Amino acid sequence: DSPDAYVDLVCGEMLQQVKPHAKWIDVFCDKGAFTPDQTRRILNAGIEAGLLPRLHANQLEPGDGIKLGVELGAASVDHITHISDSDIQVLADSSTVATLLPGAQFSTRSIYPDARPLFEAGITVALASDCNPGSSFTSNMPFVIALAVREQYFSPEQALWSATQGGAAALKRTDIGNLRVGSKADFILLESESYIHLAYRPGVWLINEVWKNGSRVN
Repeated sequence: DSPDAYVDLVCGEMLQQVKPHAKWIDVFCDKGAFTPDQTRRILNAGIEAGLLPRLHANQLEPGDGIKLGVELGAASVDHITHISDSDIQVLADSSTVATLLPGAQFSTRSIYPDARPLFEAGITVALASDCNPGSSFTSNMPFVIALAVREQYFSPEQALWSATQGGAAALKRTDIGNLRVGSKADFILLESESYIHLAYRPGVWLINEVWKNGSRVN
């Protein structure tokens, strides 16, 4: 009943309690959630407390979330179902990652944003499951990849990259999401002739081996 008082609580006592245990501060800036002004207050409070900003934006309707995220140096803006040409230009001129969550569109019967303009603008794109019990209760990344290719016009190669290196970029990490000397040896082996089958055979279990820190765990 008192949104501004709640923002005061988030920026004050709540932030002080959680900041020793957190790396990120993430705000849902959208219809029915935090307003742009409230979002700015919370993110700035988090940045002053030493946390890194990120943002859930433009999931339910067009808004200022994407531009605000870029302005405040957010590592990523997530969802961005409703994205304008000006939003794309702002993202293209920044280091902020555009994280798309097709599982949420699938579960809520929402529109799927077209990823092609993002790639054409040179924006770094990530794919994630958005696993949560309210709008996308799946942790199946091959399913997310298949949706991205089918509904958002990713190529299979773009979808695989966005689900691995793109996701790492959204976390500001270079030690995961790739297979390079010096990176963590976390990877899977597919029982398939090509990674393309992640999109080509949706719902089919293709993972044959799981490796963690250089050791097989499954």
